[in-house]
Amino acid sequence: MSPTFSATVKTKPFTRVLIANRGEIALRVVRACHDLGLTAIAAYTTPDSDADFVRYADDAWLMPGSGAAETYLDIDSILTIAERSGAEAVHPGYGYLAESPEFAQAVIDAGLVWVGPPPAAIAGLADKANARAVAREVGAPTTRGSNGPVESVDDALAVADEIGYPVVIKAVHGGGGRGFRTAASRAELPHAYESAGREAKAAFGRDDVLVEQQILRPRHIEVQAIADAAGRVLIGSTRDCTLQRRNQKIIEEAPAPFLSDEQVATLEEATTSILHAVGYVGAATCEFLMGDNGMLSFMETNARIQVEHTITEEVAGIDLVAWQLKIAQGESLPESFPAPRGHAIQFRINAEDPAQNFFPATGKITALREPAGPGVRMDSGVEVGRFVTSDFDPMLAKLIVTGEDRQHALARARRALSEYVLEGVATLLPLHRALVNEPAFADDFSVSTEWLQTEYVPNFDIPASTQADQGAESSSVDVVVEVDGHRLTVKVPKELAAAGNTAAATERPARRLRRKGSRRASESAELAAPMQGTIVSVEVAAGDSVSEGQTLAVIEAMKMEQPLKAAREGVVSDVLVEAGASVKSGTTLITFAS
Repeated sequence: MSPTFSATVKTKPFTRVLIANRGEIALRVVRACHDLGLTAIAAYTTPDSDADFVRYADDAWLMPGSGAAETYLDIDSILTIAERSGAEAVHPGYGYLAESPEFAQAVIDAGLVWVGPPPAAIAGLADKANARAVAREVGAPTTRGSNGPVESVDDALAVADEIGYPVVIKAVHGGGGRGFRTAASRAELPHAYESAGREAKAAFGRDDVLVEQQILRPRHIEVQAIADAAGRVLIGSTRDCTLQRRNQKIIEEAPAPFLSDEQVATLEEATTSILHAVGYVGAATCEFLMGDNGMLSFMETNARIQVEHTITEEVAGIDLVAWQLKIAQGESLPESFPAPRGHAIQFRINAEDPAQNFFPATGKITALREPAGPGVRMDSGVEVGRFVTSDFDPMLAKLIVTGEDRQHALARARRALSEYVLEGVATLLPLHRALVNEPAFADDFSVSTEWLQTEYVPNFDIPASTQADQGAESSSVDVVVEVDGHRLTVKVPKELAAAGNTAAATERPARRLRRKGSRRASESAELAAPMQGTIVSVEVAAGDSVSEGQTLAVIEAMKMEQPLKAAREGVVSDVLVEAGASVKSGTTLITFAS
């Protein structure tokens, strides 16, 4: 029997807000609470005991357990802390339980104010099949696809045969790129179907998937909106989120560039109609794809604040998180928001190594210097000494840069990224520094959602992270010296630097370029786990001949699956793991014959 969810939310004044999240978004909500004179209550885990969101909160409560499943995904645990702390309202942030209608209903049933949309609206929109039906009913542009979840791989094949390839298979519940696969042919669909369902199950607890037409070389465009309890819906801005890897965004900008007035009107009208149709209250984002022929197609609605809400705030001059809290207290929206001015770009500073197919990285942050100055905003959740683990999402911080127009914003981004120092763990910073100078992105915007991972990165000589980032010893160091009053940085062998008296000098690990195909991993006689995780599948056996680029195994970490591929041709000597095994970083998984 399906649960019954409330179609309305009860708004009333409150003073104490429990933040059911962590990291930079928890700190963002803490600050919004303080701006409104509200008491912010943090829920934290032991590794985050000294994090900024805990320190800056007015009250903080330790969550028992470790990892997301035992903490921020545990409804009972969160409600227990709400009761013990005297919270009157709960803000879920984004991710974790933010789009769980069960959590929203449990908060309401506990007599607390839910800072978010009605549970029924969350349930209706979180189900992508239902959201597509709503979009069709209100006349929003949509693609062909299954009318609901497909029950089996045979059903998926039947739908794909009818609508034609290529197709996308995506999770009915959840978002963030998890549970999303593509299939260009009938032969590829079974594996894509199984992989999407498995990843969706790990991330959202449900393995239901849809099958839809794939729009080729699309841009990812979205509309930020917010609605009050009286039914007024206001648009903050459009955004472009096309630069992605594994269907997850890494750079976003607002307003979405290179759109016609007619396209913007279509997007905003569709968003407003969808939210009106479901009785929505609170912040929401409707996401669309736009093909290279200009065709728009509704994709999904996110019933929460978005990671990239920051850039809408910068160009529209509004505080979306504060408005979430004010609407939950019963306040009405103004008649209109200011028209967007200028241009803003957000860079996600994820603990991922683009040289290893964006695999999540772990380690201790040994140095951190964040950029500042005109047009620069940092929403950060880390500091020097913080250990980055595989327990939670790899996003460490967000750099938001605003300028008078897109070119001005890009110029400021180049300056801000050059100032940014984060050492001890690999991040996307080297890639961001390159992308802001890449003509396909910075000039003619000829990018698509697949461009970064399939076209750009494979042919880009990625500057290696610092040796500290990689956890390896450097053979040389940078030493700052002064010659006749002129400050210079020179590179010297480590042994020579150690022999001299360089204690007073500033030493920084040397940087070097990693050329494509030059990595020592390609010469290794073994395949090792790139980080801690769980082996989902092993695709080869002892004695098999493998080719370069062939998938040997699949590992799951941070609720994302990553194929582990052969770096060269060879013959498998031994397979040392099996599906379901938990492995640590560096564990040998497969060996090859010499």
